[in-house]
Amino acid sequence: MVDLAARAASLPSRNRAELTRLLRGSSVKYGEYSPSSRLAAGPAAPISARSDFHPGLRETGRFTPARARGPAASLLIAVWIVAAARAGAAAPGGAAGAPGATRALASAGAVDLVVFEAASLRDAFARMISRFEKDNPGVKVIVNAAGTQELRAQIEQGAAADVLASADQRTMDALFAQGLVLAPTIFTCNEPVIVVRPALAATVKTLADLPRVERIVVGALEVPIGGYTQQVLVKASAKLGADFAKRVESRIVSRELNVRQVLAKVRLGEADAGVVYRSDAAAAAGQVAVVAIRSDLNVTAEYPIAVVKSAPHAALARRWIDVVKSPAGVSALREAGFVPCPPR
Repeated sequence: MVDLAARAASLPSRNRAELTRLLRGSSVKYGEYSPSSRLAAGPAAPISARSDFHPGLRETGRFTPARARGPAASLLIAVWIVAAARAGAAAPGGAAGAPGATRALASAGAVDLVVFEAASLRDAFARMISRFEKDNPGVKVIVNAAGTQELRAQIEQGAAADVLASADQRTMDALFAQGLVLAPTIFTCNEPVIVVRPALAATVKTLADLPRVERIVVGALEVPIGGYTQQVLVKASAKLGADFAKRVESRIVSRELNVRQVLAKVRLGEADAGVVYRSDAAAAAGQVAVVAIRSDLNVTAEYPIAVVKSAPHAALARRWIDVVKSPAGVSALREAGFVPCPPR
């Protein structure tokens, strides 16, 4: 995986100065992005943040980071760092932006495979990257992890990507209908669970107990986990009382844009309980209590994956998908908390 902080440190001085100016006016920070801005930042940590796509990225066919501002800057700046660092390395004397830099890298076999992944896949895919890069010398996997609805918006606006792995079929179907992705396939499944602050583990033991807590956080309705949560509440209202969904909704204090933000709110004590995927709960083992949702009230989250129609590296994208669906990939997904899909 590309360490963007290391790439930033290797930039020529004039590019580092530009990056510093951009960071002051954007949401990008050194250190790992936290929706609550509570995680410590450090100069040696990777740069990551919200990955909103900036329309100016492809207007001129070259990177224009000076045009990005606010949350929309993060993806553009990240890509700009990689491009500037590569151009500097390829140009005589390290001068960034020298003509022919991209062609020189291509001839040397340097390739970035850009994988757009649902936020819940972050840990599972991270287990596969080092092996993929080892088996494909000269290839670096660049991951854009965000809410599925954000990834869809970026692709619809022309963001360059090779692979899309979504947390729901609806989003992938919409992109396929627009001709923006090739035929998708389901590669794994997941299921919602409730995560609770450890201090409240004795209070919430089943879904029926959820209205007893004061502060609940869920995904926004347009986010896959938010849609699945709503389906669970509808099913529960038929068996736990017609007003069950209303009682839960009266306790909702926040609706987040991806499942990792839901998890972070509970993990940091900013909410008492939330609904996330089983895989996300596994990533926070020991920091939250996990409450299973009984099968007759739960839903299955299907995860499709596809090559993006305009993929710069379609052959590599197919190779990545093969790895994800291979026995080693399935094992990594199981270790991360994903579950087998039920028979169709």
